[in-house]
Amino acid sequence: MSLADAAAAADALAQAGDEKALATLRVQWDEEIEAAARDGDYRVRAQGYRAIAQFRFRQKRELLRRGLEDESPAARGSALIALEGLSRGHPGDINAFRPMLHELAARDPNPAVRRLAIICLKNGAAHRDTLQLLEGITESDETDAELGKTARVVQASLKKKASAK
Repeated sequence: MSLADAAAAADALAQAGDEKALATLRVQWDEEIEAAARDGDYRVRAQGYRAIAQFRFRQKRELLRRGLEDESPAARGSALIALEGLSRGHPGDINAFRPMLHELAARDPNPAVRRLAIICLKNGAAHRDTLQLLEGITESDETDAELGKTARVVQASLKKKASAK
């Protein structure tokens, strides 16, 4: 079984709520996920980062930090997708990565990575600095239309979340 197959199986177990079988699969694939995330090939690293989310491997969040700093946009994007998935019910995950997410959202040379960083921010708290960053992105003349739209939607979502409290 490949890592991709194991990750798909882990995702299915998580969706079915079979925590015991998922935990067993995590133990079996722990080292392979670590090795994939550290591989020299960006495609293998990207698969390793995606697998973290598919395995719901919350203990590997710090490995995602390495992915957010990866030189490959594909690996950074996969780490962001994994972080977004892990943070859906855990805003603390986003808060822990907030400075990195702000940096990626504002300055990453790849527009898809910037968009993914912005999408991750929607799962966190509505911090003032995040709202200001998103406003700056939406108002910038240099922002591409899709990125500006994403920033606007996330900013509105965070403001709504803040006002509901």
